[in-house]
Amino acid sequence: MRIGELAEKAGVTPRTIRYYENLGLLKPSEREGKGFRYYTEAELARLHKIDALQSLGLSLEEIGSILDLFFAEPTMLRGKQKLLEILIAYLKETDEKLEFLTQFRSELQHHIAKIQEWIDEQTS
Repeated sequence: MRIGELAEKAGVTPRTIRYYENLGLLKPSEREGKGFRYYTEAELARLHKIDALQSLGLSLEEIGSILDLFFAEPTMLRGKQKLLEILIAYLKETDEKLEFLTQFRSELQHHIAKIQEWIDEQTS
């Protein structure tokens, strides 16, 4: 299939496909004499995997580091193992941010209460 058909099937634009090619995430199966790109179902599967990984919050750089692992074997085990490592790191980072925000919220509440108390004393 040509780039327009692939883009339509994948729900992306031809520009996105070219961008992914420039990043090394995708390669056309073959090129014809006039430079037309031709793609197979394998490239469509890669586009779907890119979309799925982006929906999990992975950057294109992270996707590039693991995408080939998903297609290296039928079980996709190595890709899933690497994805699990990334997601665990995301969870740890999220927990750290939540802890910081919880502490910050508590400090804000404390300061608000002190300022409100001072204002109440001044107006009574």
